[in-house]
Amino acid sequence: MNILVCIKRVPETGARINLTDDGRAIDTRYLGFTVSPHEECAVEEAVRLIEKQGGQATALTLGPDEAEEQLRAAMSIGVDNAILLATDGREWDPVATAQALVDAIRDREAEQGPFDLILFGNESADAGGYQVGVRVAHALGRPCITGVKQLSIEDGRVEARREAGGGWEVYETSLPAVITVKEGINLPRYPSLPGRLRAKKKPITRLEPTWFDGGLEMIRMKTPVEEESQVTILGHGPEAADKAVALFKELGVLS
Repeated sequence: MNILVCIKRVPETGARINLTDDGRAIDTRYLGFTVSPHEECAVEEAVRLIEKQGGQATALTLGPDEAEEQLRAAMSIGVDNAILLATDGREWDPVATAQALVDAIRDREAEQGPFDLILFGNESADAGGYQVGVRVAHALGRPCITGVKQLSIEDGRVEARREAGGGWEVYETSLPAVITVKEGINLPRYPSLPGRLRAKKKPITRLEPTWFDGGLEMIRMKTPVEEESQVTILGHGPEAADKAVALFKELGVLS
C-alpha cells in the first residue's frame, strides 16, 4: 500500500498568539510550532496501516523551510519519505494550497505510481478551513470521506465511520481515495530516540511550488477579545469570615 499524509506546520495549540504591529502576520519570535492534532492522528493512522498491510508512507507539507521539523517528526514515528513544498513564509489560502498539493501529487504519481490512500487532518488548528482535503479529492477525481473516527481497509476497499448524533455513519468506497480524519481516531505515539536519529538522516525532497492566486486576499488579522474576570477580596484570615458567610447566603449556599 502506498499512502500519502498531508500535514501543516501550525503554532503550538494553546499558546498565546501575538500579532505583528501591522496585524498582517503572527509574531513568531517566542512561539513554538507543531502539527495540527487531527494531522498527528492522520500520520499515526498512516503508520499503523503500513505496519499492518505493508507498503510505504510519505508525508507532504506546504510551508517554509522550518517545516522540515514537522516532516522529520512524522518520519521519526515510521513515515518513510517526506516532501517539502517550500514557500517564502507567506500564508497560502485553501484554493492555492490545494492547487500546489494537487500539482505535487500528480508529479509524484507520474514518477512512482498512484497513491492508494491520501490522508488529511479534518481541519488545521490555525485556519480551520475544512477545505483542502475536499478540494484535492475533487481535483484528482477521487472519492472523499471527511470527519472520520474509524478506518479500515480490506481487499482494496475502505470502510470509514464518523460520529453522528450518538451513533455512527458508515461509508464504504474503493481505492484510491481521500480521507480526512479527526482527533480521537487513534492515540498518536511519541517518537523514540532511535526514531529521531533515523529521521535526521533521511532525505527530504524539496520542491518549489508555483504561486497560484486563489482569489482570497488577507486584509489583516485580529485576535479574539479576551474574557475579563473580576475578583473581589473579602479580607484576610478570620476577619473575612462574616463577609464569606453573608456571600454564601446571598448565593443560596447557606440559609
